[in-house]
Amino acid sequence: MKTRFLMNSVNPAAYQAMLGLEAYIEGASIPKPLRELIKIRASQINSCAFCIDMHARDARKLGETEQRIYALNAWRETSFFTPEERAVLALTEAVTLVADTHVPDDVYDEVRHYFDEKQTSEIVMQIVVINAWNRIGVTTRLMPPKAD
Repeated sequence: MKTRFLMNSVNPAAYQAMLGLEAYIEGASIPKPLRELIKIRASQINSCAFCIDMHARDARKLGETEQRIYALNAWRETSFFTPEERAVLALTEAVTLVADTHVPDDVYDEVRHYFDEKQTSEIVMQIVVINAWNRIGVTTRLMPPKAD
């Protein structure tokens, strides 16, 4: 496959708007490692190879283990993730698949069990932002760099 176009070159204003959302998330109170799990899981669901590659690398730099990264698409079948992470991963899936799930109350309530309203809003924004990036990456066929 070949990249169709680079959003930052073709439409810099739109790209800058996305970077503004990303800058907001960078200042969020939710831990960076948790944000990377959200990014990887949503990217797996959306089949965004570029984002999976980038965020797996970023997660490793933050100390995330290979075992957890590899098992992320089967997180329900492992004991590798904390209850808080499991709640966030379930919400990530529900928001990413919103047309199918409509984000059930039990999924939302489980996140609220561990996170206050402000943190929950930050988690939702992280999920929304990565889904937007995924849609750009998939639509433009953004390719990850080849491994060394």
